Amino acid sequence: MFEPIERQSLSQSVYERLRDGIVSGELGSGTKLPSERGLAEALGVNRGAVREALKRLEQARLVSIRQGGAARVLDYQSTAGMDLLSELLFANGDLDLWVARSVIEMRACLGPEIARRCAERGGVECADRLHAGVEAMAADEDLDRRQAASLEFWAILVEGSRNVAYRLAYNSLRASYDTFRAALVQVMGAELRSIDSFRAVVDAVRQGDGDAAARRASELLELGARGLYEMLDTLQAFREGETS
Repeated sequence: MFEPIERQSLSQSVYERLRDGIVSGELGSGTKLPSERGLAEALGVNRGAVREALKRLEQARLVSIRQGGAARVLDYQSTAGMDLLSELLFANGDLDLWVARSVIEMRACLGPEIARRCAERGGVECADRLHAGVEAMAADEDLDRRQAASLEFWAILVEGSRNVAYRLAYNSLRASYDTFRAALVQVMGAELRSIDSFRAVVDAVRQGDGDAAARRASELLELGARGLYEMLDTLQAFREGETS
């Protein structure tokens, strides 16, 4: 755990080393970390790098730092916020399949509600922007560009929902997705090719029908979820085969 740091981006390296230990359970909840001096010596870095890393861990609500500088590990699942989500996906170097499944489930729950509120609050101007984006997607079959357009489509829906909590949650999901979006173009192909499903969401928004918008958004997201779950199942079977 406390072997010397090899890279030279010192505070980031210290942060990642300690963060990974916390989220993996190697540094369990309630564990008292060594002093700044002790961590600096164990990791082979200066105290400034350790101090900066500890500040970041405290901001992420992974540790609490008491008066006098003593840092104690927190139960991150009870204290951390959405800003940690994208980091957890690859916290230990490999895609965390449990976290990835959690992100897909959240997407499936949050997306329809965003569409519902957009239909109720976004109005014709929002529907017009969505329509223009979808028709641009329809005219361009390149999946990379459709993927980018799809993200813009959802950004417009979020804006139209006029819900700051949805906006912040979407930002975290978007950051998580962006970490490996290039690898998901083909996996998400069924969703990106379903222009009629995008149009159905737009029509519901234009009509101000929240229930229909939520239903159509759910159907659209399910297309992508199937591919994502198949990918995760394949990865899990591969890893289990390697360890058997």
